[in-house]
Amino acid sequence: MDVKVIPVVVINKVEDTIPTMQALCDGNLPVAEITFRTACAEEAIKTATSNFPDMYVGAGTVINLDQCVRAHKAGAKFIVSPGLSKEVALYCNENNLPYYPGCVTPTEIMQAIDLGLKVVKFFPANVYGGLKAVKALAGPFPQIKFIPTGGVSLENLKEFLDCDKIFAVGGSWMMKGDIKENCLQIDKVIKGE
Repeated sequence: MDVKVIPVVVINKVEDTIPTMQALCDGNLPVAEITFRTACAEEAIKTATSNFPDMYVGAGTVINLDQCVRAHKAGAKFIVSPGLSKEVALYCNENNLPYYPGCVTPTEIMQAIDLGLKVVKFFPANVYGGLKAVKALAGPFPQIKFIPTGGVSLENLKEFLDCDKIFAVGGSWMMKGDIKENCLQIDKVIKGE
């Protein structure tokens, strides 16, 4: 799936899942990284994937193999971690499940490459140098694409997306206020309007 923006979605109550996913779809952004930080995350992923089978729904903030397996069984189509987990990477490789681990240092990126990964999350992007750091890291690692998360906003979205080393960007800014309207604004930036 061609994804440019990955909304980081925190679901605190399962009943919020369907209206939240609907708002993303209505805003032309049928993607959600549902964080595994809440007690109902697994159920929210199950609800999202069964009610919105065409959405690209994954699990975020996955910090261990147990969470990864539970997310996958719930229907997650991709896994995102704040850091790199070898166990999660191996499971995802075996199950043809895209895995986007957080990597901000050359050593972490080299470990990701050793595990066969081609896309890494760059988090928190604003703390670790933003787009300037991504471009610097892209030099020695031309085979890697990045998903910067943290510090990306509607104001700097185009600048990030214009960089050929960016696979997509992640964030939660579009989840504040009117989700559909925020996503429609993102859609305009993606389309260059």
